[in-house]
This record gives sequence, C-alpha cells and structure tokens, in this order.
Amino acid sequence: MLGYAFQASQYASFGCAIVSDTTPTRLVIATRQSRLALWQAHHVKGLLQALYPACNVELLSMSTRGDEVLDRSLSLIGGKGLFVKELEVALQDGRADLAVHSAKDVPMALPSGFAIAAIPMREDPRDAFISNRYATPSALPDGAVVGTASLRREAQLRERFPKLRFVALRGNIDTRLAKLDAGECDAAVLAVAGLVRLGLKARIRSELSIDASLPAPGQGALAIEVATANPRIAQWISRLEDETSALCVRAERAVSLGLGGSCQIPLGAHATRAGDRLRIAGLVAAPDGRQVVRAMREGPASAPEALGEALAMDLRKGGATAILDALAAAS
Repeated sequence: MLGYAFQASQYASFGCAIVSDTTPTRLVIATRQSRLALWQAHHVKGLLQALYPACNVELLSMSTRGDEVLDRSLSLIGGKGLFVKELEVALQDGRADLAVHSAKDVPMALPSGFAIAAIPMREDPRDAFISNRYATPSALPDGAVVGTASLRREAQLRERFPKLRFVALRGNIDTRLAKLDAGECDAAVLAVAGLVRLGLKARIRSELSIDASLPAPGQGALAIEVATANPRIAQWISRLEDETSALCVRAERAVSLGLGGSCQIPLGAHATRAGDRLRIAGLVAAPDGRQVVRAMREGPASAPEALGEALAMDLRKGGATAILDALAAAS
C-alpha cells in the first residue's frame, strides 16, 4: 500500500455511502477528458465494479490546465502536475472519491492531504516508434524530423542519432498522430501503453527496447489518488493494487524524487522484480544528448524507495549533478 497510515479518526464521508466497513455503494472517479484518460477511468471503473458489484461507480470528467495549453512545452508552463491539480480539487471538495492518473504524470511529491492508494497491474512501459515511412529510428535519414513532447525521449534519440531534428509534439494521442499524418514530422515517439489501450497498436512500427529508450518513472502504470482525510475510501481502493507493479513504480519515483522530480530533467528509470529482489536502471541526460549518465542497482523488494534513492545518489556521483546544475542555471 502506498501513501500513508490509515486511522479511523481521519475518516469523513466524501460522497460515498457505506453499507459496511468493507463495501462501498457509490464511488465517483475524477478524470481528465482525453480519450486515453477516459479509457483509464473506465478501466478502473470496471475493476471496481468487479470487486464491488453493488457499488455504483460514476465518472466526473474535467479539463485540466495541462490539456488546455498546447502551444508550449510542459517544462515551461509548470510541469506534469498541471494534469492533476484540478482533479485534486475535486477530491478535496467532495465532488470525487478517487482520481485516476497516468503514473508518469503524477508529481513525485504529492501535496499534503493526498496519497496514491493503489497502482494496478502495469501495461508495457516501453516507448513506441511511429512513422508512415520508416520502420525504426536507425532507418531515418540525416535531417529527418522527429516529434516528441518528452525531453527524455529526445535526449536519448539525440545521443544515438545526433543528425536528427526534433519538434515539440503536444496534445492527446489522436492529435499527435494527426500531426504526424499531416507531415509535420517524419516520425513520432509515444508510449506503447497509451497506443495499446486505445486500440492503436497497429500504428507502432517498432517498440524501442528499454536499453535504447529508458522509460519515464511510472510509464505504463496507472496511479489512483485519494484524499488522506478519507482512509476508508483508500482502504477500498487499495484492493486494486498489483504488488509487483507498485514496488517497481515506487522505486522509480524515488529515483526522480532524489534528482529533483522535475519534468525539466531528461530522466529515465525502470525497475523489474525477480522474487524478493528489485533491479533498477536510471539515467540523466543533457537535453542535447551529448552527456548521458547511467547507473543500475539491485536490492530488496521490501525497500523500493531506499533502492531508488541509492540509485539517484549513484547517478549524482556519476555526473548527473553537473547536468542538473546546468539545467537549473539555464531555466
């Protein structure tokens, strides 16, 4: 279970009627309005209805600042937290009981009063290469234009293919694909998980290996957020958690937190579990891809945050601090 210790004294009904200590009769999910966000919310709704057949699960769809500002990079307008703030307001004022996010969009340090109650089973965390003309990044000619909204993806591609050009590709998945089809770029890099969830797997020309494009912390996973004033809701939601997915995401988020937790940092982290052990890889890159620091660690699965923090320290010792300082000076 992620987040915080539950105490009965913290409970206050937040629009959720109670039949017993273990069974809700009504739950409201706050979600963004994009097609992918709605898919994710409906997916969690289905999980909840399977778990609690007598519960009426409703959606509260909302527009966020991150969805509305599409002409500037996220790193310039406040970061990925812009996708969750309005949903947190709905949790706080009682309009919703839980919010469903892409885990990679959730700030590494949540505001006081909120917690991640569950990480369900993760989808494929890899990045996807999409193009109407080329099968892989290595097939792109010098000067080809790649669209991406991710500094992490761009930096890793620049490291391997320094003669490519890049353009910012914001908007939902359908908008990005439409821009690609309109010729604004020769290729695009998106998350495999989003494409699979929307039935767009056929658009993927190749999946980029973890080594070639280390994913963002939490990529492919969902994070279900609740208000800490309502521990009983969090207890209900916690039953959706997949232990292995949660341990890996916790370790990855700890790496990001240990490095500043900003979307202005080209940073990747990916953990895997084997029995009672976790193995995690991380990287920090200069935006131009000319300097990339990598590290890997293994440790007990029972202490994912400690493992992630240790990897962050390894990256700093390997040269990441200099990259972070340069990024801070340029911002």
